[in-house]
Amino acid sequence: MKKLLLWSALALLIVILSVGLYRSQQGQINVGQPAPEFTLVTFSGESYQLSDYQGSVVVVNFWASWCETCKPEAKDLEAAYKFYKSRGDVLFLGVDYVDTEPEALAYLKEFGITYPNGPDLRTEISQAFRIRGVPETFIIDQEGLIAHLQIGPFLSLEEIKAIIDPLLK
Repeated sequence: MKKLLLWSALALLIVILSVGLYRSQQGQINVGQPAPEFTLVTFSGESYQLSDYQGSVVVVNFWASWCETCKPEAKDLEAAYKFYKSRGDVLFLGVDYVDTEPEALAYLKEFGITYPNGPDLRTEISQAFRIRGVPETFIIDQEGLIAHLQIGPFLSLEEIKAIIDPLLK
């Protein structure tokens, strides 16, 4: 019986390692590919499911309070959110990556971020997008396809608008 349990555990370990290796070889999701479906539950308990926003542009920003390069873009993302908010066809979602809630909430307060943000519990969303670090931002078009992938921080509000505006025409 012990040998059977040992062999079962070994087989499970091999399967887990194989799945991880397969995911790492897939590489990152690229422009033109469908965005993976996900649901983000915000720190305030609201739920956002990507498929509910078909027909809108969706900006998904992966960040963390411990990420120094996330800080310079935080105010620009908030400014872009405020710029597009009244249109109703652009959704910003912040996905907090490998963080603690108190530090994440302090970060949101420090930078005055008001668009929906939530933790990436069990790193499910970041794994689905196959991110490699933070910050990373995926801009998803109205058809649900990745229209832009930003590895590293945005450098200005104008840079963000230059990517989103053409998608709205």
